[in-house]
Amino acid sequence: MLSEWQRFKIWRDVSCEEFEDSAWQDKNAVIRIAQLEAVVKDFVSPGLLSDIEGGIRRSGMSVRLSPYIISLINWSNAEADRVRRQFIPMASELEDDHPCLVVDSLEETSHSPVPSLVHRYPDKALFLATSVCPVYCQYCTRSYAVGMDTPLVQKEHVTGAKNWAAALDYIRSHREIEDVVVSGGDVSRLKAANINALGTALLDIPHVRRIRFATKALSVQPMKFLTDEDWAGAILALIRRGRSLFKDVCIHTHFNHPREITPLVEQAMRRLHSEGVVVRNQTVLLRGVNDDASTLRSLCKRLGAVIIHPYYVYLCDMVKGTEHFRVALSMAQELEKEVRGATAGFNTPLFIVDTPGGKRDVHSVEFYDRMYGVSYFIAPIVAPGKQFNYFDPLRTLGLGARQVWQNHLRDEVIRGVQIAAYGQVSPRRRRTDTPVQFPVA
Repeated sequence: MLSEWQRFKIWRDVSCEEFEDSAWQDKNAVIRIAQLEAVVKDFVSPGLLSDIEGGIRRSGMSVRLSPYIISLINWSNAEADRVRRQFIPMASELEDDHPCLVVDSLEETSHSPVPSLVHRYPDKALFLATSVCPVYCQYCTRSYAVGMDTPLVQKEHVTGAKNWAAALDYIRSHREIEDVVVSGGDVSRLKAANINALGTALLDIPHVRRIRFATKALSVQPMKFLTDEDWAGAILALIRRGRSLFKDVCIHTHFNHPREITPLVEQAMRRLHSEGVVVRNQTVLLRGVNDDASTLRSLCKRLGAVIIHPYYVYLCDMVKGTEHFRVALSMAQELEKEVRGATAGFNTPLFIVDTPGGKRDVHSVEFYDRMYGVSYFIAPIVAPGKQFNYFDPLRTLGLGARQVWQNHLRDEVIRGVQIAAYGQVSPRRRRTDTPVQFPVA
């Protein structure tokens, strides 16, 4: 009987030992449409490949696919497949960006005191150690800097080892920083020596109490933890050293759909669990992937079964080329209600809107006009006196509201919505469906 990857003629003679080797996965990663066609041409039509090629031209992220991820996709129904949708764009499913979109939607660069470091929260810093990943997600928040340039987005080169010394010096000089997230990109793309050097430097800073290594490798290349002994050994050694120093070193990962939790994932987690490693998951709520309660409940249960703690479900951020993924705030609020209670509270994620002021619970909205899809949140600890908007996708609004957005400047719409609700701009909490009176454009 053929294994999943042996369905593809190009990998027909690849043994299980080869396929489950991390180095083989890296060597055979697909980064061009011609390579993808060579793998899947027996399963898809020329029209679908043309649709994918058009999607790649309009994407903010370059394409990189591990053979493992390609093998998880149902190529007989690729258009609707929930794994394919995350990593391979199709022109036919893309939508125009929201009028309020900005490239760096979380304003990370403005919170970056030195290159490769984001310091938004009082006691936490985000250390951007690299700009590359084993697989590129099409909805990446950090598309302004991660991956190769695309026709849609020219990357800002703000990450890399050349910046590490200055970033470490900044952390050493700011004693309020207790928590460091090491991300990028993806730490699975760092060499073992670099993992060891960076992790050791952070552990040696007395006031750093918590370190989180962020990697999607568990979901897109789980064999990294099983066959790359140098890299996995470096991570595990740092976790053990952290424990000896009474410091918390853990792994944060990223699963979006229950089908991503495979026997290889369980093998990797059995190794990590045997070492006492805490692993938390951060999901992104994606239209057409996991935007229904049944899928999210199943995801939480499957994660719990392999000892991965569901941590957050984020609304998809407003970044270029991702409008087709986004859902309305009201949907996230309803999904949270339908997920909570299905399993233990510690295995139930928080549903989050990420803003330049930090992460906010979807139910903590201060103002929400559902007619025009305008909501705002406040973050009194992180950014006192400021408000941060989330905007529902235009497709979720009525025709009249969509026309208002098309015919007026964004600031006009936002101010008009608030004035219609309050008579003036006010921070009082209130939801409204009051029509807004705008001058004729």
